[in-house]
Parts: sequence; C-alpha cells; structure tokens
Amino acid sequence: MRNRVKDSEIEKILLNLEEFCSYLNIGKTKGRELLRSRSSGFAVKIGNRWYAHKGKVDQWLLNQIK
Repeated sequence: MRNRVKDSEIEKILLNLEEFCSYLNIGKTKGRELLRSRSSGFAVKIGNRWYAHKGKVDQWLLNQIK
C-alpha cells in the first residue's frame, strides 16, 4: 500500500497568483504587478503563468520593513 500524502500536508514552494495574493492579502492587480516586476526577485514564469517563490517572498517582505 502506498503512503499517500494529502495536499494540505505539503508546504508549497511556488505560489500561484491567487495563493500569492491571499498570502499577502492584496488584490490580483497588485499581485500581477509585483510578479511581473523585475526588481522583486521572487517571480518565476513557467509557460504563460507567473508564480512566486514563497521563501524569497518572505525574504523580500523582511527587507521591506527594515
């Protein structure tokens, strides 16, 4: 029998637009703006979709409050 892992038990590394916006409590327009910004450093484009690297988002947030 396989050991099945539920999706809720896996911590995601990449956040899609909706997850990113929910994580930062921002709207989709601002989320898209941040993901497409070259200076953010946390955005990853795979195909036509943008994702945010959660670890780098956390680092970016800490740098914003210093």
